[in-house]
Amino acid sequence: MIDNDAARQEAPYGTWESPVAARTLTERAVGLSLPQVDGADVYWLEDRPEEAGRAVLVRRRADGTVADVVTTMPGGEPVDVRSRVHEYGGAAYAVRNGVIVLSHATDGRLYRVGVGGGRGNHASASPAPVAVPLTPPGPWRFADPVIDLVREVVYAVREDHGPVASGQEPVNELVRIPLDGSASGGTAGERAVGGIGSGNVPDGEHGEGGHDTGSDGGQDSAVTVVAAGTDFVVSPTLSPDGARLAWVSWDHPHMPWTSSSLHVAELTPEGLPTTDEVVAGGDGVSVAQPLWTQTGDLVHVDDRTGWWNLYRTEGLRPGQERRTRALHPAEMEFTGPQWRFGPRTVAVLDDEHLVCAWTREGRWHLGAVRLANGELEEWSGGWEPQEVAAAEGRVVVVAASAVRPTAVLEVRSGASHPGADVTVLRRSSEITLDGGDISVAEGISWPTPDGAQAHGFFYPPASTRFRGPDGERPPLLVLSHGGPTSATRAVFSLAVQFWTTRGFAVLDVNYGGSTGYGRAYRERLDGAWGVVDVADCASGAEHLAATGLVDRARLGIRGGSAGGFTTLAALTFTDTFTAGASRYGIGDLEALARDTHKFESRYPVGLVGPYPEAQQTYRDRSPVHHTDRLSAPIVLLQGTEDKVVPPNQAELMADAVRAKGLPVAVVMFEGEGHGFRRAENIEAAALAELSFFGQVWGFEPAGDVPRLPVENAAV
Repeated sequence: MIDNDAARQEAPYGTWESPVAARTLTERAVGLSLPQVDGADVYWLEDRPEEAGRAVLVRRRADGTVADVVTTMPGGEPVDVRSRVHEYGGAAYAVRNGVIVLSHATDGRLYRVGVGGGRGNHASASPAPVAVPLTPPGPWRFADPVIDLVREVVYAVREDHGPVASGQEPVNELVRIPLDGSASGGTAGERAVGGIGSGNVPDGEHGEGGHDTGSDGGQDSAVTVVAAGTDFVVSPTLSPDGARLAWVSWDHPHMPWTSSSLHVAELTPEGLPTTDEVVAGGDGVSVAQPLWTQTGDLVHVDDRTGWWNLYRTEGLRPGQERRTRALHPAEMEFTGPQWRFGPRTVAVLDDEHLVCAWTREGRWHLGAVRLANGELEEWSGGWEPQEVAAAEGRVVVVAASAVRPTAVLEVRSGASHPGADVTVLRRSSEITLDGGDISVAEGISWPTPDGAQAHGFFYPPASTRFRGPDGERPPLLVLSHGGPTSATRAVFSLAVQFWTTRGFAVLDVNYGGSTGYGRAYRERLDGAWGVVDVADCASGAEHLAATGLVDRARLGIRGGSAGGFTTLAALTFTDTFTAGASRYGIGDLEALARDTHKFESRYPVGLVGPYPEAQQTYRDRSPVHHTDRLSAPIVLLQGTEDKVVPPNQAELMADAVRAKGLPVAVVMFEGEGHGFRRAENIEAAALAELSFFGQVWGFEPAGDVPRLPVENAAV
């Protein structure tokens, strides 16, 4: 038998040649999200770095033909299916019986599209359908559309940025919009192009509440407010008979995962509400993902027990006795934090079952829940789901596994092999790695300074060609996820394998405040941001160093957004790490409290304290004010168009580090926002970090790695 270690070439950790080149992160790689099932067709969104981050709607027909829904916008540019409501967007399209309503990122308007033609991966060329505008141009953004074909309207969340000019916050409301285009400001002829379904809506035959505006411009009155008066509204969902509409709302200073309410309204034949009743949530309970069963009951998720569990409410029709009961009470969670509109982890499978995803101890599972008694059946297959969609007994899932990248899957369940019949519809990446080059996550926990247990996933270095020298331990990169109310997953990620195949070890931390471990674990971060998260990351690195798995002299930390703040705070307030990389991270909490978007404008109140009352606490935890305690080099990567963490945050931090004489590098990416979408920038950011860690830790990375200019670097 061959000694695998003897067959591999010895080389210092960090210098190994890797099968995961920087271009591999984006080349023939896409982000996959928001699956929907419409009859025999399946839809999903693809974020394409090689197309400047454009989001494209893709359709798969029953015969297996896969094609982009290639839409021509009225101005001639290709469609970019994204929303910027809450800045993070999500749920940017809906489809029903072949009618598509989508949000175009360039102007924020809603458009209607037919699917009669398109050019795609396996489809022959045909004329691209022209999108019909449904909403007028102006300071509005839209998300979470719900199509009502009976009334010929669409319900959606509207975010009005008009008040911003006078120093006020945007206004979020739930609105009703005619599907015939009469609210758009276009001419009758323009509205007739590509009408509802495969045909047109003849001039003058508009849905209820619509107005034929001719060429006089859109009628604002044609867009009707359905729900208002709360700071935020999300997740509209229409009952099967069209008689009721449900949605979720919350108000400052709460976030959707701290306290939110589930509303139900009775609708008139025109689709206007006659009632507005809160049926769940509120008073410190987080509610999410309402959906109607085929029999007209309402299912939702809330955390009244401390865990995001499923509930079913019966008797919502007038005159009925109402009853809400838990479907499957357990110490597991059936949703993640609602940072974006969607994604869904619960869907109606048939009149007896829900298909759902749930997490337990950081691992995600897929299965079905029986509506009658809450019996849970887990489906096998080795995939960890991220989003689910279902209709007429069909299940489509966006999922990944420990050794396979994210994919869109169709899952067929059966009595003999539940969930074992999986068809891959689309992979996020065409790269294939040898099994020996894949580092598989190992779930670990460790004690924290506050007496709790922190959790994370450890990835050791992995290579079929290289091994480290005897007696040498690998450098460690600790990953601090964004949010901070979010979580990392233990699935295959090229962004992780980029490091492990080069000889780095990686610890991906679900620090206190992360979701998936119950509300109590999530609330460990309340009032303690910059303390608990930092301590959990530092103690995790020290735990691995103490066990001899990594090199104590080469402990690094990296993260983006809130994870960037944790990175900067860990480098400032602990002596654990010897280098760090921050992507669009927060260096000054006061600047964040004073200058950020509406969705997160009160978020620091729960994480740090009220501002300006707790101003000193904000200053005490802001790395930019304590660079005298900083003793580790930093690389900062930042988009110039970031509206969540303004670019001046990176500039302020860089100035402070530079003034102290520590090694520092700053890379500004023109045109990028909060997160990098363009292929060239994603690649450049990865190579910049690799060059930076090589310089500060004294090794030369293999391959063509441009040398990053590092100020104050040792010669």
